[in-house]
Amino acid sequence: MIRPIFSFVIITFLCGCQNSTKQMPGSPPPTGWKLVWNDEFDGKGVPDSSNWSYAVGGHGWGNKEKQFYTEARAENAGMRDGKLHVTARQEKWEDNDYTSARVISRGLGDFQYGRFEIRAKLPPARGTWAAIWMMPSDWDFSQGGWPDIGEIDIMEHVGHDPGVIHASAHSRDYQWQKGAQKTGTIEIPTASEEFHTYMLEWSEERLAAYVDDELYFEYLNEGLGESKWPYNKPFYLILNVAVGGEWGNVEGIDNAAFPQTMEVDYVRVYQATDSTP
Repeated sequence: MIRPIFSFVIITFLCGCQNSTKQMPGSPPPTGWKLVWNDEFDGKGVPDSSNWSYAVGGHGWGNKEKQFYTEARAENAGMRDGKLHVTARQEKWEDNDYTSARVISRGLGDFQYGRFEIRAKLPPARGTWAAIWMMPSDWDFSQGGWPDIGEIDIMEHVGHDPGVIHASAHSRDYQWQKGAQKTGTIEIPTASEEFHTYMLEWSEERLAAYVDDELYFEYLNEGLGESKWPYNKPFYLILNVAVGGEWGNVEGIDNAAFPQTMEVDYVRVYQATDSTP
């Protein structure tokens, strides 16, 4: 998700799992995996505060983004009909012309390795930049140091390039500013009309991204150190819809199309078992 300036799943697992699993899904876990943390978004109002908090502000987020991310505001992050709705709106908020939400699991769900499944439907409008991604739990945006600290993008989608899904890994040596990030894309024409499952498997040796179980991105640990593989520490999850930004604003913003929503059906995190393939 972070592009410029300081601007993220198979052996062991570490998490801030005070919550463990909640509202267990009806479907069985994949073979070789045990469900350890989840949110099915079956409630009403803002997301469960024992699972999620917010990154708040309207300072551009290192990308010249246009929105102000609000806190615990159902108009921007609200549950209804068994879904979390992360909604970007055209409305004045402090010095910004748009609002949205950046919902985070930091300190409530922090993970080192595992399998992450997020089922979502994405906003289609030009100017939107929806993302499901991860950043290190021991790092704050105010500290700078991106991309050295690492970033895992499970899913990114910009409205001016509809149906094209991106997964990437950023580090000091492999990152967007150098055009050297480890990345993959896949075309999902119905990404904004239907729900699809965006998945990451992350281990000590491998990052791999899938859509509906179709592998389209894989990065193997080369064993060449932190500058290429900073993915050996806990990360937290982020769900957000940005407006504009260095990437989202490439073809401008279609104001007539707002509000725009990323709907999230569930987030599920699994720990590997002895039988994991």
